[in-house]
Amino acid sequence: MKLANKPYKGTADWFPQEFTIRKYIFDVWRDVCTRFGYEEYLSPLVEPIELFQAKSGEDLGGRELMTITDRAGRVVAIRPEMTPSVTRMVSQIYETTTKPIRYFSIANFMRAEKPQRGRNREFWQLNYDIFGAEGISADLEILQIALEIMLSFEPPKGSFTLFLNHRKLIDELLRSIKIEDDAVTEAIRIMDKWEKLTLPDLEERLEKIGADQNAIEKIGKFMELTEMDGLLAEFPELKDTIGLKDVNSLIISLTKMGYGDWIKFQPNIIRGFDYYDGMVFEVFDNNPSNLRSLFGGGRYNGLSSIFGSEDIPAVGCAPGDETIKLFLESWGLLDQLESSKTDKYYLPLIDERYDTQCELLAKSLRSEGKIVERGLSLIKPGKALSYADKKRFRFVILLGEEEIRSNTYTLKDLSTGEQKNIAYSELQS
Repeated sequence: MKLANKPYKGTADWFPQEFTIRKYIFDVWRDVCTRFGYEEYLSPLVEPIELFQAKSGEDLGGRELMTITDRAGRVVAIRPEMTPSVTRMVSQIYETTTKPIRYFSIANFMRAEKPQRGRNREFWQLNYDIFGAEGISADLEILQIALEIMLSFEPPKGSFTLFLNHRKLIDELLRSIKIEDDAVTEAIRIMDKWEKLTLPDLEERLEKIGADQNAIEKIGKFMELTEMDGLLAEFPELKDTIGLKDVNSLIISLTKMGYGDWIKFQPNIIRGFDYYDGMVFEVFDNNPSNLRSLFGGGRYNGLSSIFGSEDIPAVGCAPGDETIKLFLESWGLLDQLESSKTDKYYLPLIDERYDTQCELLAKSLRSEGKIVERGLSLIKPGKALSYADKKRFRFVILLGEEEIRSNTYTLKDLSTGEQKNIAYSELQS
């Protein structure tokens, strides 16, 4: 039987050129988190299925879970997200660990969803979280890291916007329109799907949880709001809510820090995960060719309760590799990365008599930390230069009879076209 050589649907092979892009993204993530004092961790690839069924919502905790049945008949899930896993980990050590706890991870996940632009079944995410800090200072730091990550890619002004909201504001809205407490979670799920469902579907779902026509109209008006002034004009009863006060404080602080042009209050930012219970936010690409949510995060103080422990104050964020890549492509921010030549050396074998000398030179340069690829077979200088150019090497070292006689090396810089004969001491520098 002939096997297919393509990857499983919704996954991708990363050949070196693609891997270079992902590594660039991952390096930015790791650099920013490390500079803020976060420590790196990793959780198992599989978890008990109940971990995600408890609070991840009807999609991630249900139809999008990819599961495995082990030999003992236990059903386990391939992790679709990190938040429940890291909360599980922290709940083990929380009482005995110095707080706040700042953790980050870069890991792969799987979801059984239909592959489409920006969404694969297998994907990678950065997850960074603070545990053990209740005030909005922790929220502010999570937002600042999100902004610093985006700005590290050097995007043009106006290329993205971070939209802020607060779950307590939404809770107060639902209470004000007489949505029962036991229906709030389902109401929020419906609101999160507002742009995906038809109006009749939305009305039908809201009616099923006890919403009357006035409540349905109020929710509709709320979901259409885009400004703070509009919210206060339409819903003056929400003016003094904790959620609105927190959002205002965060916007004022971020503006003072120089991020004012990149942030905005947006009442209809919901975040569909059931565990969010405080500040929530999403970062959007503003490019007309890629108008979409890139990533988001928020506060989830109550998630730890599923492990029988007290509520652990927690707030975090999870950018994904695929949407970040689309953002970089939409603004041409990968062009320089893809065209630049790396500081690697190619040492071709252009004369078989000097094979040993080439090998010794390569060994010596590698011991000094340089990246050197050796030619494995005889090749003409012209073809060697062409090969190095296609492989995006910056330097080619030529070692032939003339170089041996003069005890020098010919160094060609493919990024500038400059070629010169140099001594070994110069090659070391």
